[in-house]
Amino acid sequence: MKYKYSNIALIVGASSGVGKVCAKHLHDSGYKVYGTSRYATFVNNDGIDKIAMIPMDVTHEDSVKEAVEYVIKREGVIGVLINCPGYGLAGAIEDTYIEEAKKVFDTNFFGIMSVCNAVLPYMRNQKNGLIINISSVAGLITLPYQSMYCASKYALESLTECYRMETADTGIKLSLIEPGGMKTNFKREYIEKYDQSTYKEKSEHAINKMIADEIKGPGPEIVIKELKSILNRVNPPIRKIVGVEYKLIGILRKMLPARITEIIISKMYGGG
Repeated sequence: MKYKYSNIALIVGASSGVGKVCAKHLHDSGYKVYGTSRYATFVNNDGIDKIAMIPMDVTHEDSVKEAVEYVIKREGVIGVLINCPGYGLAGAIEDTYIEEAKKVFDTNFFGIMSVCNAVLPYMRNQKNGLIINISSVAGLITLPYQSMYCASKYALESLTECYRMETADTGIKLSLIEPGGMKTNFKREYIEKYDQSTYKEKSEHAINKMIADEIKGPGPEIVIKELKSILNRVNPPIRKIVGVEYKLIGILRKMLPARITEIIISKMYGGG
């Protein structure tokens, strides 16, 4: 099999959800895959199904650099990087402590930026490489009582677009994959003041609706179609939305006035 970017892949957040299915797909396709988890070790890293699991905490730059250097020392290159870390924070903005908000951004935004910055110098020297950042439909459409998750994904969208422009002449490609609600073990925390919030009833209604949609949704395997499309393109697209209904939402988001979109989302999730 011919690989556009070499067959060495690094999957950040490969122990569950989207990261796990991406790691398995690449491994089954012949890639040598290194997956990361905060709970893995460098000593016993052969992993299940021959996917090497190595430790990385994206909120600590030293941990990120150590993991990337480990792969480079063993393989010499990183052809494909897929960034999957992320979690949600439920609750009203007014009742969210700044430290809670910063914690979300440390993982969902700055953590991914840290990994990209650690890998990019090696890809630049290789004169090629592919980075796929797992975003969300929530990076295109804002959801009430999920403000920090949405804000971090909006920021990730912008960050990835900037990386694309800044690395355009290096041979490095970047793309976003934007899933909607899926049946995964998605980590969602609640703000400290959630139960005491003036918005408790409304926020509970909205979050329960989101959880119900996730339970009824497809499994994380649905992202593989878009992953294949990106891997097989010489010039991969900026973004690929996952799922027909969410592709439709993306189209409507561009066509409808912002006020109309706001009204529809508010009615769906009790935001107003």
